[in-house]
Amino acid sequence: MVVHGEPDSPVTSLESLRGPLTGYCYRILGSASEVEDAVQETMLRALRAIGGYDPDRAGFSTWGHRIATNVCLDMLRGAQRRALPWDMGPAASGPDIGVPLPPARWVEPLADSRLADTVDPATLAVRHETLRLAFIAALQWLPPRQRAVLVLRDVLGFAATEAAEVMAMSVAAVNSALQRARATLAEHRPRRADPPDLDDMTQRDLLRRYVEAFQAHDVPALLAVLADDVRSGMPPFVWWLDGPAPIGAAMTGTDACAEDRLVPGELVNGCWTLGQYRPEATGTLVPFALLVIECRGGRISEIVTFLGCGDRFAEFGLPEVLET
Repeated sequence: MVVHGEPDSPVTSLESLRGPLTGYCYRILGSASEVEDAVQETMLRALRAIGGYDPDRAGFSTWGHRIATNVCLDMLRGAQRRALPWDMGPAASGPDIGVPLPPARWVEPLADSRLADTVDPATLAVRHETLRLAFIAALQWLPPRQRAVLVLRDVLGFAATEAAEVMAMSVAAVNSALQRARATLAEHRPRRADPPDLDDMTQRDLLRRYVEAFQAHDVPALLAVLADDVRSGMPPFVWWLDGPAPIGAAMTGTDACAEDRLVPGELVNGCWTLGQYRPEATGTLVPFALLVIECRGGRISEIVTFLGCGDRFAEFGLPEVLET
């Protein structure tokens, strides 16, 4: 649903919240597939209630975020915590990748383009840090209401009084929830990563070297671009690898990717991405996985390979097929 209205009308103001609400709901839900439903439901509820909006009680953004919060909290009732592979258990000690877990167990990637033209203040100063997969996964350790309070206060910059209005809580209760949320988040604080810079030729060269090493099945060249503490996971499997040596051994022990090709995509979760394509019997290369890559200090520090998201490749700026 797209809501249309005259310039400066409440309906037009509501549509202007779509970008900020997308970022807000994603941080709370951790699911790109559920964000669309959450934002659409928020728009529908807001449109039905817009006649009763009282500007003397709350700002329009505060009012919209309150509706979105209720939608997200409703969706999270009974939901399991979403995570990344390293949040599920220790690194793998062998080649057996096990069985896949349901999609609802995993943090999902979100294309930065879905936040285009947003007025969300987080996009200016902390967009990279607060959209990283690792940060979204860390947020999932918080109870839903604490999660919403922390995002409102520490990510979006809402005042305590505004957050209290959004959450239908007292200011004291909001401050207490924020204190507890910060303490829990500190225990699961993501490792540092360098934000991607589209004009940084060093970062682009690093990505190029990784692609060339991967496609050539050149293990020494691959190891040369990996950080000493690199980790690599492959949702929907719990199996993950910790360090360059296990990653190199895994690549040496299989030729499953020997004919695969990697194509750079648009930024996802404020990170570099690569679309992985695998040949069919006809020779056409079709989507196989999306790689979300983080860098630190001129090396690749984290690789999350999302299997089974080929139907979303266009969203990531990637072609649906490649010709050999």
